[in-house]
Amino acid sequence: MKNRLSTLVTIALFASTASYAQNKLTGVVYDADKQTALSGVEVHVRGTADGFVTNEDGTFTISTELVQGQVEIASMGYVTKTVSFVFSSENQINLGTIYLSESSESLNEIVVMARGVIDVAEGRKTPIAVSTIKGADIEEKVGARDITGTMVNTPSVYVTSESSGFGDTQMYTRGFDQSNTAFLLNGQPINGMEDGNIYWSNWSGMSDIANAIQIQRGLGSSKLAISSVGGTINFITKATEMNQGGFLKAGLGNDNYFKTTAGYSTGLLENGWGVTALLSHWQGDGYNDMTAGQGQNYFVSIGYKPNQKHNFNFLITGAPQWHDQNYAKPIATVKNDDGTVRTPGYDLFGKKFNNNWGMLNGKAFNDRRNYYHKPVSNLNWDWKIDELSNLSTVIYASWGRGGGTGSAGAFAPVMQDGTGTKDYQSIYDANVLRGESNSVVRASVNNHAWYGLVTNYNRDFNENLSFNVGFDLRSYHGDHFRQLTDLMGGTYFIDNTSTRLRDPNNEIRNTFSTNPWKVLSQFAKNPEDKYGYDYSETINYGGLFAQLEYATDRFSAFFQGAVSNQSHVRWDPYQYTEAEEKSEKVNNVGYNIKGGLSYNIDNKHTFFGNAGVYSRQPYHDNIYLSFGNAVNPFTKNEDIVGLELGYKFVSEFVAVNVNAYKTTWANRVESSVETVSSTDPDYPHLAGQQLFTVNRGVKQDHKGIELDIQAKPLYNLEVKGFASIGDWIYKGSTVTEIRTEDREILETSMRDLDGGKVGNAAQTTFGLGAKYKILPNLSIDADYRYYQDLYANRQEKENLMLPSFQLVDAGISYGLNLTDKNRLSFRVNVNNLFDTEYISQSNTANQLTGAEGETAYKGINTSNQVYFGYGRTWNASVKFTF
Repeated sequence: MKNRLSTLVTIALFASTASYAQNKLTGVVYDADKQTALSGVEVHVRGTADGFVTNEDGTFTISTELVQGQVEIASMGYVTKTVSFVFSSENQINLGTIYLSESSESLNEIVVMARGVIDVAEGRKTPIAVSTIKGADIEEKVGARDITGTMVNTPSVYVTSESSGFGDTQMYTRGFDQSNTAFLLNGQPINGMEDGNIYWSNWSGMSDIANAIQIQRGLGSSKLAISSVGGTINFITKATEMNQGGFLKAGLGNDNYFKTTAGYSTGLLENGWGVTALLSHWQGDGYNDMTAGQGQNYFVSIGYKPNQKHNFNFLITGAPQWHDQNYAKPIATVKNDDGTVRTPGYDLFGKKFNNNWGMLNGKAFNDRRNYYHKPVSNLNWDWKIDELSNLSTVIYASWGRGGGTGSAGAFAPVMQDGTGTKDYQSIYDANVLRGESNSVVRASVNNHAWYGLVTNYNRDFNENLSFNVGFDLRSYHGDHFRQLTDLMGGTYFIDNTSTRLRDPNNEIRNTFSTNPWKVLSQFAKNPEDKYGYDYSETINYGGLFAQLEYATDRFSAFFQGAVSNQSHVRWDPYQYTEAEEKSEKVNNVGYNIKGGLSYNIDNKHTFFGNAGVYSRQPYHDNIYLSFGNAVNPFTKNEDIVGLELGYKFVSEFVAVNVNAYKTTWANRVESSVETVSSTDPDYPHLAGQQLFTVNRGVKQDHKGIELDIQAKPLYNLEVKGFASIGDWIYKGSTVTEIRTEDREILETSMRDLDGGKVGNAAQTTFGLGAKYKILPNLSIDADYRYYQDLYANRQEKENLMLPSFQLVDAGISYGLNLTDKNRLSFRVNVNNLFDTEYISQSNTANQLTGAEGETAYKGINTSNQVYFGYGRTWNASVKFTF
């Protein structure tokens, strides 16, 4: 977008100096990729005020008194170019056509609001390990996947578990899970306040509204006291567009996937107001059996710019959705002694098999469904106080409603008709005869309200020294309980949970919808409608941060620090008397300190180093013992130390980044969830239920090296590559607690994990991608990725290593200009082009022992509970822009 005021001021300044000049420079500036003229490009003579802004046809004319010198051609979003000139007898030089290449890292053009709050790498001159994905690439690559699918071609990033259902993916950065990676939306933290997790199904509309994603691996550039152990992911959304226009888009894909999207912007009107809105709807059957889903996305951004000092932007967005789920299962089917199926496996029922469903009253029925609606709103205010200081503030709020369903009571048996599905009909019929439901479908509800404010004041003391200071305030209240969604033929269900103090053996008769639009107001509010547990918490957070940076053309250094206090209070009327239902209030103080240096040798070669120390408060779920009000005496702040060294090479045609890192995480507490198999040697009676495991005390040590390359050997050819080699291990021992879905402790133990491999993310990855423009409006692209040293999602001293695998994705794009303003564009994606069969995750680490009857799949025990990755999938879309 053009900054109109900047353009006018620049033209006026350059025009005022032109009358004193004698020599003239002319030329034209083109986009190297699109081969189109670029208007609004600033062209100036270095060391002088002589300059011009290119016209609509890309041409420029500069008058200067210099006889020789250099012209710098710069435009936001492009790599700056410098051209030398020498006047002889003639006083006019035509520099010809100058081509500018798009910058893969520039976000200045994209960040149009909350500039001081959104911590993109360009906001600080000292480099970090970073990768940036722009909106056009997101739109091309995402297809029918959630937003994590756009980040797979990035060093040290691994995405897994997508086979569970729409939006059920997990993302790992440098081997750390999502609770240890900080996610920000326009500068506001979005990791869960209770456990640090993020659920991508709640953000299913992110791919529609994201203007850019910046993946900051390691320490990152964020000034907040946040959990960026593995890294920081910044999602920068659309704002109020500066230009009037809109689009209509439709897409379809495998397994009856269909999506429609419409957007329109008024542009920035003469009165300073503007509105941008977007709506979408998607639905599909899901890649695996009975993993259908459906959802919508809405986005409204209202901008107001009363003058050049103030800029306001209000937005509200949400993505209500539901999707049926699939869980890990053994590779080989487990049978009882009489030959009947005990636990269905992939070998008999195929790689798409889902054993969470069966037939009920003539219709397919899945008792595992996730449903959620999380409206998010924020108000951004950017205030340019003067030429040297700015203030940026974001006030935000979100309200989450929904949960996940599952069975309660008697467990539906496996059908013995060769389908491997569940026998819901027998459960239903028995409930009808009895009146009392012996088995029901319940929903574990997680409702919350979250309010916050982030503000940052920036002051440039001089051209080299800048200072930032600000604060981060958050208040969160969450409600957690179970309610019934289906009585399965009966008229009531008795809650005989042992921890229920009020009205023991309560008869529950009311059920509630899983419609994500209805759940904003329709959920169990009365105690007699709640089952299994009912508790709430309030978490308040206050943080202060500051940064000082010194930067010259060659050298830069920064120092950054933050301190925060987090308080927790828990209420539990379900298992405590009225006098005891409120817990002790817990306060924890945390801090982080970061610093770094960089040296730019010649505008091409840059070396840098960063170091940081975090003292991170424990998450709420780890503060209170066994989901009760008793405070865990073993929980204390987690200690994180990060060290990074980096090298960057940038030229007109190639950019290379090399990063080496070492991160240690001590006093750690980690939680995981696993579905019990009927073959589980310890808890076969809990088959089908989820177990919650908490490990504390062990230390993780992650070190590695990363490489990414971007090159443009030809104007119509782009090549990208990446590689990462990690060594992620545990050190010491861990105390493990295992709890049931009803929060009862099953087991407490201590295990030696020293030297064990950290799992669920490939420690060795590399990839290569290319995009070739056949014609100006026709291009093809492909990406190759290889994964190795992937271990099971377990904390084991002898962890299970899964088979390595490689994937290829490909796509084709075509655009047709109908008029000057109207364009028709087409896109086709094929993911896993060669239909590679691979295991993306294992929830068990059963080794081959040579026992009788033991079988293997690609060298691993077939008793392991795994997820197979998606086979070949496809999607296609057409977009009309007006």
